[in-house]
Amino acid sequence: MAFFKKYNGTTNAKLVRMERLIWALIYGGLLAMVLGYFIDQQGAQDAALFYNLGGLAVGGGVVMIFLRSRLRGE
Repeated sequence: MAFFKKYNGTTNAKLVRMERLIWALIYGGLLAMVLGYFIDQQGAQDAALFYNLGGLAVGGGVVMIFLRSRLRGE
């Protein structure tokens, strides 16, 4: 019995690329929001930019999860 289970996902290259982009957007957006929080603690003016771009990235990732759930995998 293996410790990690094998991922039995799709073999379609476009869907795999889409799944990777989804998680990159979500994690990158969350990281940008955390960086914006720490920048805001220092009193810099760029904090709102990090908040907004991070929020847009997370929102785009969530929308792409919804779209991916509607696509047929192979």
